[in-house]
Amino acid sequence: MPFEWLGLNHAGGGSISKAFCLRGRSAGNPINYFIKCNRASRLEMFAAEADGLRELAGAGAVRIPHPVCYGISGDQAFLVTEQIDFYAQTGSSQARLGEQLASLHRCCSGRFGWHRNNTIGSSVQINRQCDSWIDFFRDQRLGVQLNLARDHGAASSLLEKGERLQSDLALFFSGYSPRASLLHGDLWGGNRGFDRAGEPVLFDPAVYYGDRETDIAMTELFGGFDADFYAAYRHAWPLAEGFERRKGLYNLYHLLNHANMFGGSYAGQAETMMDCLLADL
Repeated sequence: MPFEWLGLNHAGGGSISKAFCLRGRSAGNPINYFIKCNRASRLEMFAAEADGLRELAGAGAVRIPHPVCYGISGDQAFLVTEQIDFYAQTGSSQARLGEQLASLHRCCSGRFGWHRNNTIGSSVQINRQCDSWIDFFRDQRLGVQLNLARDHGAASSLLEKGERLQSDLALFFSGYSPRASLLHGDLWGGNRGFDRAGEPVLFDPAVYYGDRETDIAMTELFGGFDADFYAAYRHAWPLAEGFERRKGLYNLYHLLNHANMFGGSYAGQAETMMDCLLADL
């Protein structure tokens, strides 16, 4: 069906890719698209993101922008998705998000990981499938980030503490065996919104199958989720004993990733988190 181009506007977004809103019309009806652009070498990042959006949408739990296409034009890789306009949340929006996230997490796999690697921010996220959550998180989450930190010249104290946590990781999982739940993977306040009807929307995922607590932990790292969200999630699927102890472990992954991407104070925050975790062993 013919598409009439009406305009292209810059859109606000994250620090990884440029973003645009494409306005158009087809058969007299307005059709708008959201476009991300980055270097041509980042095409695989967009391919994995489109795959992740499809994986999340397949659960039928929460609204996800539909991926339209991805490819290369000139020296730029691009990803085109459905454009969803965001509005202020309604009184029930956060509770709906909590319920829907619990429903998403009930979509489970027999193994931890995913069928492909993707990215967390601009960092490669390794998702090699594994039967053991402890092995997966030790090697493909903490291990990968600690290796990157070593390459970036991180302090020896941070690396030594990270190695101690890796060796004692099983102590955080005494009596707890998580399911391999479908995860958003990068669930901070900037990657959720609410449509015109106040219904939740999730986007910019770093999808894999893992402990659902990792998504919940990240919601607490940077804010953007209120008491109604947590109450609704816990009502739909209560968290296991020990979550308060494990959430620092899960957020350490994101702090290390931010330290590797942006530097600054994140390395200090990560080492402080390590001190707290090691003191709790």
